Amino acid sequence: SSEASDGYKGQDSNSDILEALSNKVRACQACTLHLNRQNTVFGYGPIEADWLFVGEAPGSEEYKHGLPFVGRAGQLLNAILFSIGLTRDNVYITNVLKCRPPGNRDPMGEEVIQCEPYLHGQIGRINPEIIVAMGRFAAQALLKSTASIAELRGQRHEYSELKIPLVVTYHPAYLLRAPLEKKKLWNDLQFAQTLFV
Repeated sequence: SSEASDGYKGQDSNSDILEALSNKVRACQACTLHLNRQNTVFGYGPIEADWLFVGEAPGSEEYKHGLPFVGRAGQLLNAILFSIGLTRDNVYITNVLKCRPPGNRDPMGEEVIQCEPYLHGQIGRINPEIIVAMGRFAAQALLKSTASIAELRGQRHEYSELKIPLVVTYHPAYLLRAPLEKKKLWNDLQFAQTLFV
């Protein structure tokens, strides 16, 4: 991303800002999810990543390890990244929520609203070339939309006034339940590749 061209100093200050943001997340008490929190899941990947993947919330494996997408859905994501020539180590992966909702329930509106500033802070610092929103909650939070995945897929969206190209696709956890849909995620990422300037 453009930060990489600023040389070491720009990257360094951005990583300091992300570290400070991560510390804020650990201390956050903005919603009730902090009451039973043992861990937070901030994000994973290089700060100069061109690709940013956003899911909805950490699951039990992610919560345990403090890393996003390390369970079965993460393995599927790794395989799909590999199929388009990417690896986990050259993309940045995060979630809308940084704390795990109990019993892996869906994020609640208030939780999304309270957590969104952290996500927007991450995006502003990483300044990726493209964002991939995985699943309805990520898509709706990033696009400020109530449209369904079906309505949002297959087109170029833009994230905020930063005008970062954004593509909507299914969450890998959904594809574990509906394996015949995997090709759609692969198609969406191929489409995302065409949006690089």
